[in-house]
Amino acid sequence: MSFSIAGKTAIVTGAANGVGLAIGRHFVEMGANVVFADMDEKALCHEMGDAAKKEENVRIFAGDLRKKLTIANLLSATIDGFERIDILVNGTRQVMTTDPLDPDDNSVEELLQQNTLTAMRMSQAVARRMIKQAADDEGDRPIGAIVNVSSIAARRTHPDLLAYSVSSAALDQMTRSMAVALAAHRIRVNAVAFGSVMSASLKGSLKENDGMREAIVGNTPLQRIANPGEVSDAVQYLASDAAGFVTGQIITVDGGRTLIDPADVSAH
Repeated sequence: MSFSIAGKTAIVTGAANGVGLAIGRHFVEMGANVVFADMDEKALCHEMGDAAKKEENVRIFAGDLRKKLTIANLLSATIDGFERIDILVNGTRQVMTTDPLDPDDNSVEELLQQNTLTAMRMSQAVARRMIKQAADDEGDRPIGAIVNVSSIAARRTHPDLLAYSVSSAALDQMTRSMAVALAAHRIRVNAVAFGSVMSASLKGSLKENDGMREAIVGNTPLQRIANPGEVSDAVQYLASDAAGFVTGQIITVDGGRTLIDPADVSAH
């Protein structure tokens, strides 16, 4: 079975920077039609504006996807540009620190809205479009793929990342729930949960914290930090026909980090 996504149309959100941008660019290189969507219009135009003007298989869309009208406009722009939607990558991912003892800390609400509810609403809207596209298709092959970008923070405990961890865990459960709900419509829903990836934000953090790289590498069995392309490859697999019988799964790309006890002390 081929891992090819050539000729398919994908929406990638959170695509102005970091992992979302890397996924979108990778999809373009693999021959897919890609709509790069993000709230940050300036960054989006800086990264992909020229490509959108020169390449037939690239479009950009700027808007606040927390708003239902913006989601509807994104779908309309995608249909106008490419006539259909085959793949959705929910790559919007915001990280905030949390004070667990501050009753006025709204980070949990903010990240649930940004990281989880936006992905759910995008998935609902895109799924309805996929079902409409396949109205005359009586086969049993999948008609669409949704891939959520999650984090190993869903399974790790860092009190200062409470909001991010909660929103990631909610996204993982949403992935499983929607996979079951959409299975009858032949739409697959999966997620990629990653650990430390060499994004622009991580590069900045590494420069500010001398011991951070050593701490990450020391707690990663494969002894390195991933490059964004390694996440993109996993997302491509889940979006491709090669994963035609895979749904409701959270694929972990973390170099084995979640497999070890950071205390390095026997539990018995």
